[in-house]
This record gives sequence, structure tokens and C-alpha cells, in this order.
Amino acid sequence: MSLDSPFLLTIIALAGLSLLGLPIGLSMITASVIYLALSGQDMSIAAEQVLNGLNGSYILLAVPLFIVSAGLMNAGTMTDRLLRFCNLLVGRFRGGLGHVNVVQSVIFAGMSGSAIADAAGSGKIIIDMMRRNDAYPASYAAAITAATAVIGPIIPPSIPMVLYALISDSSIGYLFLGGVIPGMLMALAQMGINTWMAHRHGYPVAERVPLREFPRLTVEALPALLMPVILLGGIYGGVMTPTEAAGAAAAYAFLVAALLYRSLPAREAYWTLLDSARSTAAIGMLIAGALAFNYVVTSENIPNAVRSLLAGWELSQWQFLLAVNLILLVLGCLLEGSTILLVVVPVLIPTAQALGVDLVHFGVVVVVNIMIGLITPPYGLLLFIVAKLSDTRLSAVVRDTVPFIVVMVGTLVLITYVPDLVLWLPRQLGYQG
Repeated sequence: MSLDSPFLLTIIALAGLSLLGLPIGLSMITASVIYLALSGQDMSIAAEQVLNGLNGSYILLAVPLFIVSAGLMNAGTMTDRLLRFCNLLVGRFRGGLGHVNVVQSVIFAGMSGSAIADAAGSGKIIIDMMRRNDAYPASYAAAITAATAVIGPIIPPSIPMVLYALISDSSIGYLFLGGVIPGMLMALAQMGINTWMAHRHGYPVAERVPLREFPRLTVEALPALLMPVILLGGIYGGVMTPTEAAGAAAAYAFLVAALLYRSLPAREAYWTLLDSARSTAAIGMLIAGALAFNYVVTSENIPNAVRSLLAGWELSQWQFLLAVNLILLVLGCLLEGSTILLVVVPVLIPTAQALGVDLVHFGVVVVVNIMIGLITPPYGLLLFIVAKLSDTRLSAVVRDTVPFIVVMVGTLVLITYVPDLVLWLPRQLGYQG
């Protein structure tokens, strides 16, 4: 590739604009326009790619709807009720509030599909609960909150899986199912680390909730607990598409918060919708940039070049998956997850198909990689969020997060090389892969 190659100059422009602080979505659009100009193509192709990609992707409607759903749950009292219910279930064990943190993330995962929504929503509440009376160090409370938030997009629904379905043309429903067992394995691994840490450091047993409170707390939490049942039951019962289910989830969250719990005043609802619109706009700009930049990548025949390169190495299926894991884990330390998903992963998919890797299995492995990237320094976004929520030094949070990263990478290796852990549940519901 010569120094005056349009593609090389485009990559330099993309890197330079990003380093100067321009949002990555806008950087990709600008770089794509520069490529079209340098290569003598019509610059309106960039707009055409964006419009065709957005208008032709019905599944993308699920993204803002899941964001609204998560925002409404956090604005109401659903999170508080769920935390009390989780405390009733597992708070009585040593390190109980750590277990509560894990269990609430598993339940919340069935509603929001977003790790950021999980950490920003219930994170502050559970961190304050754990820090009360100095029961847990602030750094540990923040670290386990960041680690458990990762579960959110692995257990369905999942915004990253919606984006993966967009670029791979895979079934969202089967991708959602494929994430269930890996998400539960990750939760069990995190509870194991929490148990070990609790016994090692003498973390206290939470005050036991009397069993006579079980009926009352269950009834209070039941409307929130029903959301995953309605959401997933509607999808796999054939009643709703995933996009329609996202709309149903948002409507249900609003009705429960506003009418049943009466905890969503009009002003709060307005700000929730406004914040959701901002988040949607940010993701939409990133998707638009990826659509434009993917045209550049395709024009330069990069996917086929990568496939030919890897074919020359004569990698087996499992060696390829190892290489993918290493690449994505390293990129996760440096780049935002959606950028990796929308720009890097499309280049890898043709090779995965050529090697016979199941795309549902591949999608779940990719999403788990990207989620681990949210808690790996120096860029791990969740680390910054929980450090701010807990008013703790980032270095202390990173130190306490390391054991969780280790077991999560172990879970990643397990699901990578035992595909049935991902594919067993989809196959039970008709998947032929």
C-alpha cells in the first residue's frame, strides 16, 4: 500500500479525528467522505449507505425501545423493589450483598439489554448499600458492580446482539437464547469469586430478612419480575418479533412505573425520554458512521483480504476462534465496544463462515468479548462509571476487578470451545445450526 493510497490516508484521518476528540461516529463519516473524494467517487454515496442501512433495518428499532425501557425502570421504583427481593433470596449468606449485586444484574439483564443502564441505574443504590457501616470497601463494591453489569447484554434481551444480527444477518431470537447459559455461567463464576473474597476478607453477613416478609416482597417485585417473562415469552411463543417485544417492554415499564407503582411523575418521565433520546442519537450516529465506513472497507476488499491471509496461515476453526478472542480482548482495552462490533467484526465474519463456525455461536463469543472489554483498563467504560458512582480512585477499582476479569475470561474460553453451551438452548427451540 503506497503512502498516497486513499485508504491509508482515510485511516490516518480517522485516527487523527478520533484523537482530537471528535465522536467516533462523526469521525467515521468524515473519513468515509474523504475516501470517496480521494478515490474519485461520488461523495453522496456516504449518505446513500447511511440512509439505506438505517431505513432497511427494522431490527434497529429495538435499540431505542430497550433504552427507553431501561430508563423507565430506573426512573421508577422497580430497581428498589428488585433489590429488596434479591436481598431476601441471597442476602443471608456471607458476602450476601455481593450476591445480591449479582442476582439483581441477572434479573435486570432480562429487561434492559444494556450494561451501562444496569451500572448507572441500580449501581449507585447497591454500592451505597454495600458501603453502609463500612461493611465493604468502596473499591470492592464498585468492582463487583462493574463486573455484574457485564451480564446485562449477555442474557437476553441484548442491544449488542441486535447490532450483531444487523451485520451478520443472524436470527435475533436464537442469539438471545444462545446468551442465556453463558450469562448464567458468568453469574455463577462471579458469585464464586464473591464467596471467596467474602471469606478471605471477612465481609459480613447481611441482616436477615424474616421469611414472613417473603410474600410481601415477592408481590411488590412481581410486576418487575414479570417483564422478562412477557418479553421472552412473547418472542419465543411466536407472538412478537424482537422489535415488537422491545416496544412491549417499554410500554409495560411505563405502565408499571406510572400507573401501578405511581413512581413516575410527568417531569421525571419527560427527562427519562429525553435522556433515552440522547443515548439513541449517540448510538445512531455510531451506526451511521459504521455503515458509511463499512462501504470503504468493502470497496477495498478488506474482508476477502483478511480471509485470504488467514487461509494462508491454514488456521483450524479453534485456532481462528483463539485468534479472534485475543484480538477482541486487546481491542476491548482500547476501543468502545460498539465500534469493535460494527467495524471490526464484519471483517471477521466471512472467515468464520468459511471455516464453518456457527454464526450464533460466534455472535455470543463476540458479545462476551466486547462485554469483558467494558471492565478492562485503560478504556473500560464501566470502570469509569462505577469509580465516579462510588467516589473511589480508578486504580483501586481496577485492582479489585482483576479476579472477576480472570473468571470471566475463563468462562469465555469455556463457551468458545464447548459450543453446545451456547447452541443447546437454541436447538431445543428449533435452531438447525
